[in-house]
Amino acid sequence: MSTPRSLFTKPLRANGYLSLPAYAKSLQRSLSVSPSSRLNQSPPLSTKNGLPPPPPAKWIPDLRARLGKCIIFGCSNAQISRAASVLRALAVEWKDLVAGSEGYLTGGRRGLDGRQIAWGEMDSFGHVNNVNYYRYAESARVNWITNFAVHVDPAHREQWGELMTPKSTGLIMKSLKADFKFPMVYPDKISVYHKLRCKPEGDPAPSNFMLDCIVLSHQHRRVAARLEEDIVVYDYKAARKTSMPGFMLELFHKTWELQQAEEMRARTRIWELIGAVESLEKETWDREDAVEDLGSAVNKSSA
Repeated sequence: MSTPRSLFTKPLRANGYLSLPAYAKSLQRSLSVSPSSRLNQSPPLSTKNGLPPPPPAKWIPDLRARLGKCIIFGCSNAQISRAASVLRALAVEWKDLVAGSEGYLTGGRRGLDGRQIAWGEMDSFGHVNNVNYYRYAESARVNWITNFAVHVDPAHREQWGELMTPKSTGLIMKSLKADFKFPMVYPDKISVYHKLRCKPEGDPAPSNFMLDCIVLSHQHRRVAARLEEDIVVYDYKAARKTSMPGFMLELFHKTWELQQAEEMRARTRIWELIGAVESLEKETWDREDAVEDLGSAVNKSSA
């Protein structure tokens, strides 16, 4: 069997893949784990409304480790091609899948996308100062509102713009809470997204709404922080809170439906990738007659 060099070409390494020796070294611990102790990732039954359950917390590194084990064990050219397709999906789609599986709508117009962390944002403890996460969320929230004004509902562009000012009807932050998952350090990039926690309903319309926010680390490909924001609709002229404007309520209803659809799409795609890896495992090392391809080492010893 020929060495699967085609999988780790220079263009693929540039997109986040490792060379085969480096990849194998990085997977040393993962490959030493017994099959029974790895994450149970068989595609589950759908929950209510046909929505698949959320994926395991560490599904990205787990799939990479399992693919590495298949490749090192020995794969045919067709199997190598399938493994490369999954690796390519993990490298290209990870951000949309991680965020989308929780209902977040991604894209540069919907939040803060691919922002470079500055060295000066770290503190004396050698990690990004916690205060910066609130600033990241603030910038993403402004972009989230601006997206409605410019790209989604230009007919009410002026009204959307006034929500960010104290002129008439505006938005006031009632509370902002953060849950830090791990310390980020320079260099890294982040993407920050918001979503509606629930569908705004009521007659009259509600005077506040909740937003959830995630800060994604590109280096670690997982959530670095979660924030929750309680926002009040405020009438600056009357100096009191007020009901959500009709144009805002209508668009939030549409946004909620998009969030639901994206959650379904992303989770379905993740479980497809997990299923593809499980299928590859059953064709390589996880079958009754499996024999590891030791390559040139066998030829030299036999000689």
